[in-house]
Amino acid sequence: MPMIAVIGAGPLGGTLAQVLARRNRVRNVRLIDPAGTIAEGKALDILQSGPIEPFSTRVGAATTLAAAAGADAIVLADLAAGGSISGEPGLALLRQVANLDTTAPLVFAGGDQRELIARGASELHISQARLIGSAPLALESAVSAVAAALIDASPADLSIGIAGVPPNHAVIAWDAATAFHQPISRVLPAHQMAAVTARLPALWPPSAYTLASAAARVAEAVALGSRRRYTCFTGVGDGSHGRGIVAAVPVMFVRGGVRMVLEPALSRHERTAFENGLVASD
Repeated sequence: MPMIAVIGAGPLGGTLAQVLARRNRVRNVRLIDPAGTIAEGKALDILQSGPIEPFSTRVGAATTLAAAAGADAIVLADLAAGGSISGEPGLALLRQVANLDTTAPLVFAGGDQRELIARGASELHISQARLIGSAPLALESAVSAVAAALIDASPADLSIGIAGVPPNHAVIAWDAATAFHQPISRVLPAHQMAAVTARLPALWPPSAYTLASAAARVAEAVALGSRRRYTCFTGVGDGSHGRGIVAAVPVMFVRGGVRMVLEPALSRHERTAFENGLVASD
């Protein structure tokens, strides 16, 4: 069973470590943060909940990025003292991670790390197959929850995809969406779809727990391999609307990173909005 390193013991990182432990699919979770006492305290708290849950995942803590070496996946979350890993400080941290003797995939758990993913590819020359942002999967979950509430259903009964660049240039794939394995239009009228679409910018970024749940699924997928499709940030573009644009699209994973970037299932109108959004966000 693999080991996943979580960089940052802030609210998102701590929650992510807990979600990974409770899912009990990896042998080790290593919570890394310069604020060592905070990381150690959260790791100990998670471990002490093991007999109650129960789970057997080992959760440890470290203060240096070197502790991420050997991980099957490295997740960038938020620092206990410094908050989000983004901007110039985030790029400096990412450079240190890239210099480790590792080819592990890098999962970006936060909702504000899309630019960092792009800079990791363009400035640090990290392979795009290793750079994955899991926040769009959390946004899909939030959209499904809102839509499910409108029809008094469980979000698990719905399948709704998103694509593009949230918050202002994301598209909900209503044409391919389903409820109870039937077209969602049978139970959700057009005016309610429009209302959910109008709420999309307000749903971004999702909450820490939703982001952590999404990051856990994606980290497991790149560490273990998966047959499922996940909507994630990754590099897209064939030259017609820019190259190296990072956007939310469906992705298939193998152990070690991205296996295939899929075309989002969009209607003609939705695809036009998607492509226009890529241009606007470039």
